[in-house]
Amino acid sequence: MKAHPKSASADLAALLAQRLGEALLRERIVPRFVDSYVVEHGRFGLQVHAALYRDLLTLLQREALLAMSVRAMEIAESAAASGGANVPVRTRRKFAAAFQLQYLAALTRQQRWNAGDALEFQADLQMYRAILAKAGPSRRARKPFEVANHPFVDRCAFLLDSSFLEKARVAASRSLTGLETLTTEIAQEILQAPSDPKSPTTR
Repeated sequence: MKAHPKSASADLAALLAQRLGEALLRERIVPRFVDSYVVEHGRFGLQVHAALYRDLLTLLQREALLAMSVRAMEIAESAAASGGANVPVRTRRKFAAAFQLQYLAALTRQQRWNAGDALEFQADLQMYRAILAKAGPSRRARKPFEVANHPFVDRCAFLLDSSFLEKARVAASRSLTGLETLTTEIAQEILQAPSDPKSPTTR
């Protein structure tokens, strides 16, 4: 993905935000994650109060969207970096930063967030990325019992079931694998599409 004109880049960012949001709801990753955890560990009390259960799902959906956004931005930066050796590193970084802002603006519109919600999500996204950058790259396949070193895992486990934190972390790690796989498929399809002379997107 080369550095496109601003309007074309914004279109890609908006499409990415839309597709990720739709996929998260369509695939029901978060409800399935919670329901399977409840059944596997007999934690049926988590679903007793309908209002509290809905609130839990809402919080976890937001964490899932953060995890998907982090992975999507990694792919966007990788695609920008492969845009050509003649493009200066500074230019590629500037494009990646601008793309993230465009993506967040599109996500804000689609999720119907107010300014406070948008700023809070942006701050959490930066926090996620800072933690992962400090931990260093790790894209090898995880074993089913292996817990990912990822802020999504720790935050979701605490929200889900702080009394059984390690079990919740294992479940959250499995959910993260599904989220990252789905995000990778969508983001690569949008950002690394084959060249089309009628399209603003080039590989």
